[in-house]
Order: sequence, then C-alpha cells, then structure tokens
Amino acid sequence: MQIYEVGGAVRDALLGLPVNDRDWVVVGATPEQMMAAGYLPVGKDFPVFLHPDTREEHALARTERKTARGYHGFAFQATPEVTLEEDLARRDLTINAIARAPDGRLIDPYHGQRDLRARVLRHVTEAFREDPVRILRLARLAARFHDFSIAPETLSLMRGMVADGEVDALVPERVWQELARGLMESRPSRMLEVLRACGAMARLLPEVDRLWGVGQAAGDDLGSRLLRRLDLSARLAAPLPVRFACLTLQAGPPRPMAERLRVPTECRDLAEVLAREQASIQDSASAGPAELVALLERCDALRKPQRFVDVLLVCECEARSLPGMQDAPYPQRPRLLAALEAARSVDTARIAARAQAAGVQGRGVGEWVHQARVDAVAARLGNGSS
Repeated sequence: MQIYEVGGAVRDALLGLPVNDRDWVVVGATPEQMMAAGYLPVGKDFPVFLHPDTREEHALARTERKTARGYHGFAFQATPEVTLEEDLARRDLTINAIARAPDGRLIDPYHGQRDLRARVLRHVTEAFREDPVRILRLARLAARFHDFSIAPETLSLMRGMVADGEVDALVPERVWQELARGLMESRPSRMLEVLRACGAMARLLPEVDRLWGVGQAAGDDLGSRLLRRLDLSARLAAPLPVRFACLTLQAGPPRPMAERLRVPTECRDLAEVLAREQASIQDSASAGPAELVALLERCDALRKPQRFVDVLLVCECEARSLPGMQDAPYPQRPRLLAALEAARSVDTARIAARAQAAGVQGRGVGEWVHQARVDAVAARLGNGSS
C-alpha cells in the first residue's frame, strides 16, 4: 500500500498558498485492506475512506470510463493494479495532477509544475471532455487564479463539449454548487468570462448571457457592468446572497433563474427585493421621511434589517459599476441605514398602547406606529415630516 498527497493541496503548497483540505490517493490496496487498517468507508460511487485519526479522505487509485452523458455517466475501476499515473490521468487539469510522496518527492507525469510556472490552466488528457462539471470547475478556478490563462486547446475542447450537448446534462444542484463557489472567489467576473467564451453561459445562464450588447457602447453594456459589479462585490467581501443578486440584477425577474438552479431561499428573496425596489433606493437621496419609511416597510427592513443592509450593498455595487464611478461615494446607503436605525428605535408596543388608550383600533393602530416611525426618521435626518 502506497499513499500519496494529491490535488489542490499539492498545487496550493507549490503556489505558496494556505492549504486547508488535503486529499490522498492509495495505490495497491483493496477496500478490505483499508478497513482492516481502521479506515472508515464513505464513498458511494467509488471507494473513498476516512483516515482513522485525521479524518482526511483517502481514495483508492482508480480509472474511469464514460458510459453515458452527464456527470454520473461513468464506470469506475479501483483495483490494486491501478497505478498512480493512471489515477492522475483522469484528473481535470495538469496543475491538479501532481502527487507528493511521503518523502516529499513530486510525481508530475503531466507537467503540472511547468503550467504552474507559466500560469496556465490546461486539461490533462482528452478524458476532460467526458465530465461537463469540469467546465464549471475550470471557470471557478479561473476566478480564483485570475492571472492564469486558459490553454487554447483546452478552450477548444470546452467549446466542443458545449456543442455536443454535454453541458445540457448537468443537474441544477451541481451547477449551483460550482457557480456559488465561483461567485465567492476573488474575481468572480473571470468565471463568467470563461463560461461565455466556451458557450456554456448561453446554455446555463441564458438570461445573463443576453446582457452583452444591451445598453451602451461596447465595454459599457449591461454585461460589462455586471462584471464590474460582481468584482466590486468581491472587493467588499459581500456574502453569497449579495453576489447572486449582483448576478441577476438587470437579467429579468430573478425567480425563474433561482428556481431553475434551485438556489437557497435567502439568495432568491434578496434578489427579488432588489429587483422590485432598486430604482426607489437609487432615487432615495431626495426622498422625505414618509417615503423612506414606506420604502423600509415594502422591503420588510424592520423585520429583516440584515437583508436590507445587503440590498443596499448590491445597489452600491451597481451605482459604482458605472464608468468613472468606481470610487465614488454612495450617499443613499448611509442615509437609508440611518433611517432604518431611527425607525427601528420606535417602541411599537408603547405607541400601540397609547393608540388603544385613545380609542384607536385595528388598522388605526398601525397608522399610529407608521407615523411614529416617520417622525423618528424626520428627527434623525432633520428633514421635517414630509
């Protein structure tokens, strides 16, 4: 039994980056031998085991053969006869096909170190075309390693996969998983550029793909603004719901895309609030207290203040995505946050008790509370009680 460290951990160590998760491949062993050594079996599709002490994943060296379209259309062979080089050959990119032996020696049959030095993302073998998820993974890695280029032959291979309909067989959950991870990288715009370059965006995100060429001149069309908006959200360390809303803004109603990709509810809800209220938020700089409170109530900001904070962050990213506005202030955000704080400071129970003591019932109590919030916002902003 021989055990090698493989994949992203080796790659990141060679790049001088922090290593969080480590993966291992085991050559020359059977499942029975692994369990006898105390490893816990967890793999469903092929033999994967957890180390008895570290709980790190150890997979038996394996080969795979395409049997049907899509992500699950594979037959695996994991026997003691499978070599390390055969296992590495089935990996997606050369930079992920480097193994480290226990003595520190690197096994690099597909020249991953060379591509690391050249900052190139290159497929290992033609087997890349058999798994459409690899298109998404490469696009995600491009968003992380945004100074890496894509080998022309790899991009050509990806285009062929799209043309052959491989991308159409991807299940929504897997698309969202990779898309969400890419959105959270340091340069999410790069993921979209790669998906668009190979044609996958038109299949997976047609609403987004149609933004290019819409609006202003090239470089300032809606697609270009989307790329700038997403990268600004990354620089501001925005959470995933904000980045998803940045993606869907201007791409039409967000619900169809959200339902198709089965995105989390918090992502969908924020995008819907944004789509409905973005124009009012952008125009709020001149709005009076009554208009501001009405806006807060429509956004359910009094009950869900953090979601409203996130909505404002998307609006700021959009405003600053305009040419020449990248470093411009966005006064709407502090003004609306101040209004929210003032409105939430109102003691609604006390106001309701006063209203009832005055004989006010039903909807009238809500009107008293609403007016108290308007007065509180007016006092905070010094705008009178319009």
